[in-house]
Amino acid sequence: MSSMKKEMMLLVIQYLDDENLKETMHKMESETGLFFNVKYFEEKILAGDWDETEKYLEGFTNITENRYTMKMFFEIRKQKYFEALDRNDKMSAVNILVKDLKIFSRLDEDLYKEIAHLITFDNIRENEQLASYGDTNSSRVILMSELKKLIQANPIFRDKLMFPSFSSSRLRHLVNQGLNWQHQLCKNPKRDPVIKTLLIDHNCSSPRKRSRTPTLAIPPAADAANYPSYVVAPLSPTIAVPTPNAVTTLPVNANPSPSSQSPAEIEASSLPGPSIQVSVSMHSETPNTLEPMDHQSNDLDQEMRPIPLSQAVEDAPCQFSVSRHSEMPNTLEPMDDQSNDIDQEMRPIPSSQAVEEARELVQAPYTFEPTPVNPLFDQLPRTVVCKLHQGSNVTSMEFHPFIHSILAVGSANGEVSLWEASLRERLISKPFKIWNISNCSVQFQMLNLKESSVNRVAWSPSAGLLGIAYANHLVHLYSYNIPNGLQEHLEIDAHDGSVNDLSFSYPNSQLCMVTCGDDMLIKVWDLDGHMIYIFEGHGAPVHSVLPHAKENIQFILSTSVEGKIRAWVYYDKNFQLEYDTPGQYCTKLMYNADGNRLFSCGTSNEDGECFLVEWNEDEGAIEKKYSGFRNETAGIVQFDVVKNRFLAVGVDNQIKFWDMDRLDVLTCTDAEGGLPSLPRLKFNREGNLLAVTTEDGGFKILANADSLKYLRDIEAYIQRYANNGLIFHPVQYRIVTIPENMGPDNKVVRLRYSNNGDALLALGSKGIQKLWKWIPNALNPMGMATARFVPKEYRPSSGFLLTHDVPNDSDLAIPCIDISRNDAYGVSACGGLISLFNLISFRVMISFMQPPPAATFLAFNPEDNNTVIIGREDSEIHVFNIRYHELISILKGHQMYITGIVFSRRLDTMVSSSADGELSSWCMSTWVNKKSVSIQIPGGRNAVAGETKVQFHVDEVKLLVCHETQIAIYDASEMELICQWLPRDGLSSAITSAAYSCNGQLVYATFIDGNIGIFDADSLQLRSRIGSSAYLYQNPLDSQNVYPLVVAAHPQNPYQFAIGLSDGYVKIIEPTDSAVWLGQKVPVVQMDIM
Repeated sequence: MSSMKKEMMLLVIQYLDDENLKETMHKMESETGLFFNVKYFEEKILAGDWDETEKYLEGFTNITENRYTMKMFFEIRKQKYFEALDRNDKMSAVNILVKDLKIFSRLDEDLYKEIAHLITFDNIRENEQLASYGDTNSSRVILMSELKKLIQANPIFRDKLMFPSFSSSRLRHLVNQGLNWQHQLCKNPKRDPVIKTLLIDHNCSSPRKRSRTPTLAIPPAADAANYPSYVVAPLSPTIAVPTPNAVTTLPVNANPSPSSQSPAEIEASSLPGPSIQVSVSMHSETPNTLEPMDHQSNDLDQEMRPIPLSQAVEDAPCQFSVSRHSEMPNTLEPMDDQSNDIDQEMRPIPSSQAVEEARELVQAPYTFEPTPVNPLFDQLPRTVVCKLHQGSNVTSMEFHPFIHSILAVGSANGEVSLWEASLRERLISKPFKIWNISNCSVQFQMLNLKESSVNRVAWSPSAGLLGIAYANHLVHLYSYNIPNGLQEHLEIDAHDGSVNDLSFSYPNSQLCMVTCGDDMLIKVWDLDGHMIYIFEGHGAPVHSVLPHAKENIQFILSTSVEGKIRAWVYYDKNFQLEYDTPGQYCTKLMYNADGNRLFSCGTSNEDGECFLVEWNEDEGAIEKKYSGFRNETAGIVQFDVVKNRFLAVGVDNQIKFWDMDRLDVLTCTDAEGGLPSLPRLKFNREGNLLAVTTEDGGFKILANADSLKYLRDIEAYIQRYANNGLIFHPVQYRIVTIPENMGPDNKVVRLRYSNNGDALLALGSKGIQKLWKWIPNALNPMGMATARFVPKEYRPSSGFLLTHDVPNDSDLAIPCIDISRNDAYGVSACGGLISLFNLISFRVMISFMQPPPAATFLAFNPEDNNTVIIGREDSEIHVFNIRYHELISILKGHQMYITGIVFSRRLDTMVSSSADGELSSWCMSTWVNKKSVSIQIPGGRNAVAGETKVQFHVDEVKLLVCHETQIAIYDASEMELICQWLPRDGLSSAITSAAYSCNGQLVYATFIDGNIGIFDADSLQLRSRIGSSAYLYQNPLDSQNVYPLVVAAHPQNPYQFAIGLSDGYVKIIEPTDSAVWLGQKVPVVQMDIM
């Protein structure tokens, strides 16, 4: 349906409202599917008019359209069924069950049987899940609350919930204008014309005698008193004089064909009429803003305002359930830089023979070249940044997974602290305290503890939770976010005696906590404190646990103080394998970063010998045994693994480092002294910082050369921009790096959020395609995309990975991808055939259009998911119907390959862009070219050839244009430039991508030097800027320059965006406070570097 036809129907709906023809108005709303009247829908729900409710709803969608629609019909019919049971009308209940609810049995047979079983109850409240079911009215209110969330989350209703804000009685005013115009065309216009009918054009007959007649045939509505009438004043021909409040009218065809003429053509056409033009005062044009709500009144019912989409999707349930409240299933371098010489203390320890040989060489009469320093040394954090005092012996440490300088520290007196290592500042301190003694066991209460040593601190994978295991019974779980710090979340009396270790796992895609203790048990807890698994079988206290997953099998490895390693799977309470550790005493297990190499470190209970080994998991045998330890070690040795390269052990009052692939010690350091005999140590995830405990109740932070450079960059940025809010410290935003990258030499060049905002789809330069989804949990029940949690790569049960056929000259192939409006299908290509695939199964439904020429841009038609618009490398645009395999139209006009295609249903316009910087607008109903323009740089010159990206603003009028030389905003109705921003000052590099935020208030832009700019969408004024060092860690030894190639904005959270990097990784970024993105004054943390 064209934009003009839609607007005509909206005018009729408003007219029906003016005339109080409500029933007809609501029928037209449903039949046209243009405006979903939430207020009317609510009235019908609360009145229990189920037939009319479904009939009205079916005008906009059908029951199988998508999961939100299906959920709506299910909830309505379920409530209808419950009410029949509640009034003991079993006959009606059976009819509803068979006729209305039977369709859902195909999706969940068990649920259908459970619902059917309710007929056997005399009172449905006897069912445990319906015990809280209230009366009819309250249940309908709850139902409507859920339906509102589903409506807001459903993409079908996304542009149908707000009625356009135009003047009252707009149709009357247009008719009056038409009458005025017809009267102007009269050959002998009367001073006071009589308008008797609208069915034929008005024409004044030749006057026989003068008489005064009424001046207005159609009186304006009562609420139109503030608008001028256009036939009340006598019309006399006058020469048009332009005034600020007047618009000169043009003669137009009295019988234009709306299907063959665009508004611009109608306005410009000229037909016979008086040569003298008439100045007619016009009322203001329809504003672009939309007011959400019923169009029956200018007053907005606060309760009925549409819920913001970001909130709606977070709250919207999408799972079928008998319960009234269902949830969705599921689905630093502060060292001296004056010299690069390695501290002699840090060199590999020489043998006595080597020392003698060196002494002889020094005494020789000639000079010699020093041995080159091993480049691996520079990657190790060996330089002391600072020494921090905790106040009690440090017993456990762990760095934040994403903010790599924040360190969680547990101590012997039970205190837990968060430190910002780079600032040498304690952020938070939590002393030991029992939160609720009444919930603890009698045995624990009898201990009457005042303090309890911390055995383990552990971050959850997303860093949203911090777990603490104590030496007596207790586990504490804190929730963590930057503005609010640590908040008490859960206290568990977990084990009899000491809780020796704690970790996090994802059994059945549910985030859980795994603990072990002196009671020889391993327990798995959900985030509400319920024990969901228990494993027993160890014959001694369990020392450590290590959850892991391989080939989609979740399991737990555990070690006991008697040196037994056992493996457990969640579906079987018995251990699956067992083998002994060398030394047969307390041993810790760790995997490398890729999770494919297993290491352990422990000691012998007899002679104190220390063992560091790598295991062959398949055979349960030792594969490597590392050397470099003394024979006697009294106590438990601590070790850590960093990335896929180094091992570190705290022993002999120092830190020893190994290369994983070599058995001998690589190097060691005593960190300037003061370390205990068995220091505890911990790397951050990047491996550029290392924390190690000291004898006096503190710890030291060591850094490598790269982290020192990083800290200097951050300090320089903050000192330069602290007063204008453009650069900020990483603690002011959240960032998550998706662990799975696209593969070697596979850049992320296309990135798309799902329309529902719960998934992220990426396409690499080598044709590999990946989809990530967020697992619902207690803190993210809807599983929406967020930087608070790490998403999981989605693969169908077959494990199939969708990879495109890429031509031999793959460097020349241009990847392209799009997602259908209902998130069910995707279409993509990478230099070869175009593939339509199912987003759930990854099964390719059809492939078409064999190159050459290859597709360079793909977009689903928003009016019809079966139609794809294909931009090609030969500069043509093809409109193709997939269902019928039919080529609808070929659009020509560009000179180079197509780089962008976007749609405005409001303007009935498609805009395309090409590599030569040309923009073309096309009529979507006729596929006729309207206008073409070339983007320009100041001075009138055309921009250089390069990829030009386009995106419509949420108002579907303003158009964002991104080129490597500029960001620009155009008025798409006229294709005229509104404003333009050129790279300058701190953002002077080429632009790689730009995108509107979902609310149209911000523009996110990425640059080839790694910078990210956040602009005001109206003025393109720079609001905030993120330097590459704030979110990227780059090794100077690596010549590859990593930078973002594409940016995608979340479709419902205006302050979240994702970037695809040239190294194949994807990062999601969002602020802790929206003021950061808006460039408002926010606290800036000063970096303090030694």
